[in-house]
Amino acid sequence: MAPTSTPAAPFGRVLTAMVTPFTAEGALDVDGAQRLAAHLVDQGNDGLVVNGTTGESPTTSDDEKDRLVRAVLEAVGDRAHVIAGVGTNDTGHSVTLARQAERSGAHGLLTVTPYYSKPPQEGLYRHFTAIADATGLPVMLYDIPGRSGVAIDTETLVRLGDHPRIVANKDAKGDLGASSWVIARSDLAWYSGDDMLNLPLLSIGAVGFVSVVGHLVTPELRAMLDAYTSSDVTKATEIHQRLLPVFTGMFRAQGVITTKTALALRGLPAGPLRLPLVALGERETEQLRNDLAAGGVHL
Repeated sequence: MAPTSTPAAPFGRVLTAMVTPFTAEGALDVDGAQRLAAHLVDQGNDGLVVNGTTGESPTTSDDEKDRLVRAVLEAVGDRAHVIAGVGTNDTGHSVTLARQAERSGAHGLLTVTPYYSKPPQEGLYRHFTAIADATGLPVMLYDIPGRSGVAIDTETLVRLGDHPRIVANKDAKGDLGASSWVIARSDLAWYSGDDMLNLPLLSIGAVGFVSVVGHLVTPELRAMLDAYTSSDVTKATEIHQRLLPVFTGMFRAQGVITTKTALALRGLPAGPLRLPLVALGERETEQLRNDLAAGGVHL
């Protein structure tokens, strides 16, 4: 059974998009994934996204995705929402992954805009609707045009929000005006998918975060959100500003790369990356240490 949620925040409020730990030989590290998931929930996450792009989903097999969802559910499924990433640029494959995730027991689905192929808005609408129609699980859209190559337009998001199982959007568009319009015109629960904009998105109606830096600073993110929702905007702003070096440092390179580096330096499960991603060099690692230290995170 999924943990308790509210209509305003169907997947919880503070979620981390979890990396996928691998063994030194590059295989899926199921034990490491369970230990990392437990750590993240202990830190204050009430949701985890697995098999997202931060989880290197383009390089993991369908069987590995299934095993990972089941393992994380076993570890924390009674304490946190476990959301399975099922987004690909092949609608049929995404539908297959959605049905697999439902069988595995996932509490919800995350589906990113189909990347590279740049479908028209009607194609996006039909893609997301096909995935939502395939299971009984609630769906979070993921709008990240900088990676996918095409944005989900405001009108398309509003239209998708009419689907009974499309209940949320992870927003990494970086357009507060467009986001404001969708929030005002739909019932979609809005989640920040851009850590630098976590606080600004709260100010226009977001209900929470799907974070990368949550691997390192979940308590601070929770404190910022709690301060804001308690009307202590000054405190929320102070926390946001204190975390600016963390937000900056974690995205000087690709986020999976910096996250796995930071986790390894903390002695937490991470393991190597799968190509085409490669590890940070010595100079880049030192820069990451300095950035994180400036934000109060010491490795």
